[in-house]
This record gives sequence, structure tokens and C-alpha cells, in this order.
Amino acid sequence: MVKINGEMIQADGRNILEILENLGYSERRTAIELNEKIVPKADYGKTILKDGDSLEIVRFVGGG
Repeated sequence: MVKINGEMIQADGRNILEILENLGYSERRTAIELNEKIVPKADYGKTILKDGDSLEIVRFVGGG
């Protein structure tokens, strides 16, 4: 199980990019923190989640 934005989800063995796509997030408008460290966008597809990981997804929104 992986903790994603405070919720436990069965996501170990999957990469960050897969998680973003499945949750409906745009890769371009997000920042990812994995176990309290920022993950570069170039690493989203090759960063595999492990049991016990904690992932925070921050989505940027525009407005005025």
C-alpha cells in the first residue's frame, strides 16, 4: 500500500506517471513529493512506488 495525499491506495509496483494518469492529473500541472523529497518530472515514468511509500501530489491551478 502507498499513501497518496493521505489516503492508502494499492499502488506499489507502479510508476508515478501511471498514478497521475489513473487519478486524472495532468503531468504538466503537478509537483510530486515522494517520501518528503521532490521528484523531477523527468523521473515520473521511471520512479516505481514501493510498499510504505508516501506520495503527495500538488496540482497547480490558474485563476485571477
